[in-house]
Amino acid sequence: MKRTSLVTAAVIGMCWSLTAYTVALVGLSFSTGAAFAPVWIAPMLLGIALGIGRFLAGPRLPLWLLAVAAVAIVPLSGLKPFGLNLTDGFSAQLIAIAAFALLVGIALDRIFDQVVASQFDRYDFESIVLRALMAHGYVVFTAMVAIPFYVMVMTSVKSQQALLMNPLDFGIDFSAGSDLFRSYRELFSDYGFGRYLLNSFAVSVATVIITLLFSTPGAYAVARLRFKARAQMARGILLIYMVPMIVLALPIYIAFSLLELRNSLFGLLLIYPVTTIPVALYMLQGYFRGLPAEVEEAGIMDGLSRLGVIFKITLPLALPAMASVSLYVFMIAWNEFLLAFMLLDDPNIFTLTRGVAMLNSSEIPRQHLMAGAVISTVPIMFIFLTLERFMTAGLTAGSVKG
Repeated sequence: MKRTSLVTAAVIGMCWSLTAYTVALVGLSFSTGAAFAPVWIAPMLLGIALGIGRFLAGPRLPLWLLAVAAVAIVPLSGLKPFGLNLTDGFSAQLIAIAAFALLVGIALDRIFDQVVASQFDRYDFESIVLRALMAHGYVVFTAMVAIPFYVMVMTSVKSQQALLMNPLDFGIDFSAGSDLFRSYRELFSDYGFGRYLLNSFAVSVATVIITLLFSTPGAYAVARLRFKARAQMARGILLIYMVPMIVLALPIYIAFSLLELRNSLFGLLLIYPVTTIPVALYMLQGYFRGLPAEVEEAGIMDGLSRLGVIFKITLPLALPAMASVSLYVFMIAWNEFLLAFMLLDDPNIFTLTRGVAMLNSSEIPRQHLMAGAVISTVPIMFIFLTLERFMTAGLTAGSVKG
């Protein structure tokens, strides 16, 4: 097992070292705008050494070993740790090297936590492999979310001249002062994005209200009442939601044109709940089924009517689920693009997604499009992060009876 443990430590150290090197390289490239030619052999050798060193070192990787690794990457890469001469962007490269060493050290400490070389067994092997896979998963997921958002934000604060000179430079030029936010000011002053925000907010809130008004009693009926075709209705609730909206786009466009409902927010309020009610029904019926029926029976025995039980007992208990459904429906309505793009032509009633699509033109600077994307993303991101605990509670509540 000794040889296997050393090989495992070496492979994990090498893989994580290459991951940390890639993260440092991408960060350095984004901050300086320079093109790099990675030198993979240096982080590979360091990763093998650090993996074995952390495995044999005991409870924690010594700081001096990280310092040695940070220094050793320079000669191992031929004085070009990131494919550039060390003198080119010297301070930025030093920061990237330090970040590389810290990422490797922190990750290996977590991966090999409570693993003793002399007592290494199959359980330790499986534990460190799973931790390594989870660590790489976190990095990949974070990169998939953070990198596009970072590029979007950095592009939105660049000037047209800087964008044309080096489109790959995603650093911030603080010398520009208040001109950094010029794109945002112009969107609100010249393109009416304040009105688009209000339109999207109003439509999303109204969609949430309409959805709850129809889905709550429908979900309760499916979960509690006994009637013919109840099981078929429960299974068919999501059938509507499974139909792609692109299939319904043309019929909706023709029908709304004939009924003169195009180019109005009222038309959106007629069609948005059609897409959100099925999923809200499905989520709420599962929660209502999880509520103990004995609680409602006790209320009826105390003299409450069925409506009284619903309003005084069931709905107060269902508030976490209703909050999560409201947040989910709000996000669907806020981010909806196809129907808004198809049905709205008047700029005065554009929703935010329709307004952002209007910016996708060769006549409008690219940084304005990125600024519009930031404006449409940040509010819903803030709402989600603020209310995420309610959404989690609503999705897990009622999963266990009793």
